[in-house]
Amino acid sequence: MQQITNTILMIRPVAFRLNEQTAVNNYFQEKMSIENIEINKKAQVEFDIFAEKLRSVGIQVIVEDDQLELDTPDSIFPNNWVSFHENGNVALYPMFAENRRRERREETLIRLEKEGFVIKQIIDYTTAEEEKIYLEGTGSLLLDRVNKKAYCALSDRAHEDLIIEFCEDFEYTPVIFSALQTKDNKRLPIYHTNVMMALGEYIAIVCLDSIDNKKEKKLVIKNLKEDKKEIIEISEKQMQQFAGNMLQVKGANESKYMVMSKAAFDSLRPDQIKKIEADAHILSSDLQTIETCGGGSARCMMAEVFLPKE
Repeated sequence: MQQITNTILMIRPVAFRLNEQTAVNNYFQEKMSIENIEINKKAQVEFDIFAEKLRSVGIQVIVEDDQLELDTPDSIFPNNWVSFHENGNVALYPMFAENRRRERREETLIRLEKEGFVIKQIIDYTTAEEEKIYLEGTGSLLLDRVNKKAYCALSDRAHEDLIIEFCEDFEYTPVIFSALQTKDNKRLPIYHTNVMMALGEYIAIVCLDSIDNKKEKKLVIKNLKEDKKEIIEISEKQMQQFAGNMLQVKGANESKYMVMSKAAFDSLRPDQIKKIEADAHILSSDLQTIETCGGGSARCMMAEVFLPKE
């Protein structure tokens, strides 16, 4: 069982903009004072530079183009609707925003099969949308694939019943807690676990300040320490710059990279950078437009492919 992969799926946007349907509970999203057509152009440039940087260090990047007629502003974040597993299983997830449900496209799975990956079984949780309960993939679920633990912060997009159902189906132990951020002087749920926490092979980047409940904070720390993860704590201010939204991946010759945005990197202190670099090279890219309008960053743009090859 591996924690990190050398293959990622990315979706190149064609209709990227601020998604009004997700802005209701994604407090990272902000309006930009330029036309949507310009926003999409800027996002495409950021996307292409980012994908090229990943490829340049030997990371396998499969890019699938979005389809204009679907009008899916958040398709650039595929890790929310699908996850791929080493045993050949694929999970499809129920999405909070109605216009995000159109991102789940069979062609994307067919493309992976054409690339030589084996899909044995599709486990489909999407009927939960009828009951208005959601679980948004590896945005909601932070998977420790080696130790079979699923860290998950509860929110409108991560329902406890579904977390437990996923963990039973995939044989993971759930580590469930609440993570909050301050917005207009109120403590409100953070929309996805992967903006406040990232897991590498041997390190965990986590905004412990967002876990207000002391028991829950202790639970998260206990589980990470049990599995010998070095905890690198980030502040809420750093989390706002997407310092929790990182992903560790494998490049050429088994080299390891911690992938993040320029904003995330710029927010880190030298001692935090040193700890991350002791475990992996840092690869960062400017994703300003994507972060501002989409309210997601580098990690959200990469769906890890762990499927077996033919």
